[in-house]
Amino acid sequence: MKETSTPIKEPSKAFIKALHHLLRPLVRLLLHFQITYPSLGNILKQLYVDVAERDFKLEGKAQTDSRISLLTGIHRKDVKRLREVSEEAYVPSATASLGSQIIARWLSDPAYLNAEGLPIALPKSGDKGLSFDQLVKEVAKQDIRSRAVLDEWVRLGVAKMDDKDHVVLNNDAFVPKHGFDDKAFFFGKHLHDHISASAHNLTNGEPPQFDRGVFYNNLTTESIETLRELIEVQATALLVSVNKEAKALQIDDRGKEGANQRFNLGAYFWVEEQAPKKDVEGKKEADDEK
Repeated sequence: MKETSTPIKEPSKAFIKALHHLLRPLVRLLLHFQITYPSLGNILKQLYVDVAERDFKLEGKAQTDSRISLLTGIHRKDVKRLREVSEEAYVPSATASLGSQIIARWLSDPAYLNAEGLPIALPKSGDKGLSFDQLVKEVAKQDIRSRAVLDEWVRLGVAKMDDKDHVVLNNDAFVPKHGFDDKAFFFGKHLHDHISASAHNLTNGEPPQFDRGVFYNNLTTESIETLRELIEVQATALLVSVNKEAKALQIDDRGKEGANQRFNLGAYFWVEEQAPKKDVEGKKEADDEK
């Protein structure tokens, strides 16, 4: 991220307030997994040095330990030590990477869709016609047995077997019910990109990134369930539609100059019991939000 707004001496109160709100669920998650403040401090120290080195360089000048120390407030000796430590590449597990590709093919290739555009159930294998084994072979670049993929998908809840012993892709794929490593990968990937889009807009980046939301309060549980069903249908339809178009464009762009762009489109739905606010007289109230 490049600096695009005028530097200020102190961060605004509005930004600090937003930061507190943003970090609260993350801190709750860290405490759940017994990641203490000192442990998080070590992670942040490494990240501060890495981000300062990569994203805050002065044009035509080498990034120095002294400048990184000035930017981050981290002692120069620590900066020197941390710059010599290679950050571990953030890559998905083999299951998450290959699984995403297989699902993308299943959801986008017309051969694997019915008249309504939904993924068809596939026999495990077969000499003629479509099968799950064929689908895996079309996607996997390495020698991966389709049985191994299927067993893992069934364990994760990504797929199931119907009464004809055909493989059925769950509607909410890829959201594994088990498999913590895969869920942790997508947790980091999706939140990283969403925060990147919001940070880009907050620093007046051009062009602005699409970042929209709808939020209401003062709703009953029944109303929430109505909205949940609506969102599940329409958001899934959007993601499936974009997946088809993106896959076709990716195939068309192969070998073209400048084909070095990536994107991430996501959808989420969060519900919680609202905390009542207090007015100046101490009475509880909750203003309507939109």
